[in-house]
Amino acid sequence: MAKYFDVHPDNPQPRTINAVADSIRNGALVAYPTDSCYALGSRIGSRDGISRIRAIRDLDDRHHFTLMCANFAQLGQLVHIDNDVFRAVKASTPGAYTFILPGTKEVPRQLLHPKKKTVGVRIPDHVVTQALLAELGEPLLSSTLLLPDEAEPLTQGWEIKERLDHQVDAVLDSGECGTEPTTVVDFSSGEPEIVRRGAGDTTRFE
Repeated sequence: MAKYFDVHPDNPQPRTINAVADSIRNGALVAYPTDSCYALGSRIGSRDGISRIRAIRDLDDRHHFTLMCANFAQLGQLVHIDNDVFRAVKASTPGAYTFILPGTKEVPRQLLHPKKKTVGVRIPDHVVTQALLAELGEPLLSSTLLLPDEAEPLTQGWEIKERLDHQVDAVLDSGECGTEPTTVVDFSSGEPEIVRRGAGDTTRFE
């Protein structure tokens, strides 16, 4: 059964955030809120986490995982980013955007797109997510909590606990968050290509 953690959306209790971060360090797969919708998260190097996320979401090896970063220092270690792209990404973060970029050697091979060698990165604009990332001290391997054959992601922590009780190890609930996934922009060619229109405004990438 999954552990259930309830935190305040604006002032998350440090002890609770600590406990969730510890469980991630110990290999747990968690469902947690973001500024777009709930996501599944585990340590970047966790093969078990990757396979469990793929199983829950029924994903193939061409799916772009997202590395959730606290800041640009973390993001810059994970992807190759030139000055023009840097400015565009910087202007849009933190926020509900996922950027696809060529991965560095810091990214485990199994997280990279098999042909393009790219990975998704983002810096969220969400108090609870930022608190978790700060406590964790490293980026979080993530994927939108969108179940197979369902049109919208799950938005209620109690429902996630109920439906995924034996598939995740913990649920972090800070109340309802959005139903719209991030906007995904592929910068791997140097020019922006909008892969998915979501919660983030796409105007600057048109």
